Amino acid sequence: MTRIILGAIAFAFGAAMSAQAEGIPPPPFDPSGCANSVFFRCSEREAPAVSQEKVGTTPKQEAPPGTNPRAAQPASFAATSENVYRIGPFDVLDISVFQVEELTKSVQVADGGTINLPLVGEVRVAGKTAQEVERDLTSMLGAEYLQNPQVTVFVKEYNSSNVTITGAVKKPGVYPIRGKTTLSQVVALAGDFDAGSDSSVLVLREQGGKRLAGKFDMSAIRQGNAQDPSLEGGDQIVAGTSAIKKGFNTILKSLPLLGTMALL
Repeated sequence: MTRIILGAIAFAFGAAMSAQAEGIPPPPFDPSGCANSVFFRCSEREAPAVSQEKVGTTPKQEAPPGTNPRAAQPASFAATSENVYRIGPFDVLDISVFQVEELTKSVQVADGGTINLPLVGEVRVAGKTAQEVERDLTSMLGAEYLQNPQVTVFVKEYNSSNVTITGAVKKPGVYPIRGKTTLSQVVALAGDFDAGSDSSVLVLREQGGKRLAGKFDMSAIRQGNAQDPSLEGGDQIVAGTSAIKKGFNTILKSLPLLGTMALL
């Protein structure tokens, strides 16, 4: 028996040396002591369990510690990193061109999103930041009219992006939004909730020609258990009370939801 074992070991050693001489890589090292060799019965070893998450499935996303996963808000209202104001119709711009008085003036953006200036004529500015308009005007003026023009653009009046808040707040009304503005910020501008509020808020939005609705719990937002949604110009906000919950439910049932929302 001893001779058989020694012969098998010698044969295996010789085969390994021959493979190395012929440039064939040795079998991979297995820390368990079982290599891919015909001399060891590796197939009987129990294979490690394979997680279902690694086999054709998307890894499960866990909610951050201390948050309520059910309170996550839909993507349409997700907070964004953009914190710049984009010019829109009826905004008033202060435009200054250094040492060129004829081009230094205040202009209002037309309802079509354009402004008119001497030399360059009609320029589209809607949807752009003040810095982007500066670069556009600098390029236009420098191409044909001025040498190294120095252009400054400043938004003097914000008239295009407004939200309306009504219901159980102390100062309902129309409020301008500049850059990234969240629901809690607008509620604060409106003087916060009045005594009859139940902290629920309904947001109505026009998006892609459709009327959408979303319901938010300001108590959960303030406690850090839900995202503070970003608002868009034209949003209508209704601060709720227990007396108008049925009205909220009617609206949410009749309009497409901004994501998955639980009814009141």
